Amino acid sequence: MNSSMNKMINCPTVLTGISHEMRTHMNAIVAFSFMMKDNGCNNSERDEFSSQILNACEQLIGLFDSFLDSAIIDTGNSKADSKTCKLDSFLDELLSEFREELHKDGQKDIELITEIQFSDSIEVIIDKNKIYRVIRSLFQNSIKNTKSGYIKIGYFLRDEKVNFYILDSGQGYFKCKEFLQTDDLNESLILHNDTYTAINITLAKKLIQMLGGTIFVECNGLTGTGIYFSIPANLGVSSDININKYIDTMIAI
Repeated sequence: MNSSMNKMINCPTVLTGISHEMRTHMNAIVAFSFMMKDNGCNNSERDEFSSQILNACEQLIGLFDSFLDSAIIDTGNSKADSKTCKLDSFLDELLSEFREELHKDGQKDIELITEIQFSDSIEVIIDKNKIYRVIRSLFQNSIKNTKSGYIKIGYFLRDEKVNFYILDSGQGYFKCKEFLQTDDLNESLILHNDTYTAINITLAKKLIQMLGGTIFVECNGLTGTGIYFSIPANLGVSSDININKYIDTMIAI
């Protein structure tokens, strides 16, 4: 096992951070549950408290899912499972889910944008589920670090690889860069006290490396984050890409 890949599991700062996140969310669940019992609480307030409880539960589940998935990768028991999928349909599914998530969380000041590089649906052979986990983890980080502006998700094909990117106009570039490039996660967490982002970045990196891909980060604007990753992908038998099928399409959702 690559010892550098195992540092998150053995990092005391990560475990301390998870404990803190867990207590924070559990305290919120208890507090909002108590407030819902107040006889002076109206229906609108109960709906809001219920939404906050659900959000805290989802945050907890997401945190543990990412941590445990990372641990499973380190054991060597997680393997790639490549299947044929249509890239535009895959991206549409993700964007629909993300759009609902932004609406549910009341994120009215964030615009979700997708960029489509082909006019026809392209079939590729990839591990759809693992790539979904990568994009979801990076999207969650963008939401956490972007209060207003945009999050942009897109892809393009080049040299038998699918290249995805997640760009945002937020404030998370420096810590995302630190967590992605660090050789000492413990020191990086002392510098940037954000266990949630660290776990998501670490999981995404491990999944991409398992799939034989690469990942890098660039500054998007002054402090926004641009994360790009590429995955080897064979074209499906029904795909026939010609240069005249390229289009430049941007859809704001």
